[in-house]
Amino acid sequence: MSMAPIRVGIGGWTFEPWRGGTFYPEKLSQKKELEYASRQLTAIEVNGTYYSTFKPATFEGWAKTVPDGFVFAVKGSRFCTNRKVLAEAGESVARFVGQGIVELGDRLGPLMWQFMATKKFDAADFGAFLDLLPRTHEGVQLRHAVQVRHASFAVPEFIDLCRNAGVAIVYADSPQYPAIADVTGDFVYARLEAGQDENPFCYPEGDLPRWTEAAKTWAAGGRPAGLPYVEDKDPPRTSRETFIFFIHGGKVRAPAAAQELIRRIG
Repeated sequence: MSMAPIRVGIGGWTFEPWRGGTFYPEKLSQKKELEYASRQLTAIEVNGTYYSTFKPATFEGWAKTVPDGFVFAVKGSRFCTNRKVLAEAGESVARFVGQGIVELGDRLGPLMWQFMATKKFDAADFGAFLDLLPRTHEGVQLRHAVQVRHASFAVPEFIDLCRNAGVAIVYADSPQYPAIADVTGDFVYARLEAGQDENPFCYPEGDLPRWTEAAKTWAAGGRPAGLPYVEDKDPPRTSRETFIFFIHGGKVRAPAAAQELIRRIG
């Protein structure tokens, strides 16, 4: 079976330790950093949208800066996810979606909704939140992924909720939080969070073949071996666009890791 696109990147593009030759060339203007990063990587997860809103012109400017085929994943606002009753997030979700993200056009990838590690699974409330996520906005298709970080979500009921909603569960390789590898959407979203700055490629180089193979397996519609699954069954074998971000741990080396994984995937 043919593979769907595999997009590999990092979180954001403004980070002081990446300057001066670590990732960005010495003396590169900060205004040119997105232009440079988007030509070394194939995706970036925008984290600033978690904390604040941006103007439509800002999203439009990002879209014009990056090359064809580059994709932004956009992190959902904390005002949507960091609340006691998720079913009451409708107004915040509408405000987030309506701020101008559709100006990214064909550079718009998934919207990623991250929940606090203390947030426990409540089937009715979480299901109500999934129902709030719009599938389109101003004629632009929207795709959604959720990152949950409490062990109570590792139950079949959560998997079924996401699968029925067509929402992807973020697979997070994390030293702190439980991971769920079940595929529930028509794309795969993985965050590799266990890197360390002392590793030149963020992760130990011996781990990279494993993630290369996992990326190719996901993109071909398969189920990588050795990951933590809630349900012991394969998803329908359909090629899936796959997003992999080196993020959080080992941030200084994350760009090098993403570039190396892109090279290995070929």
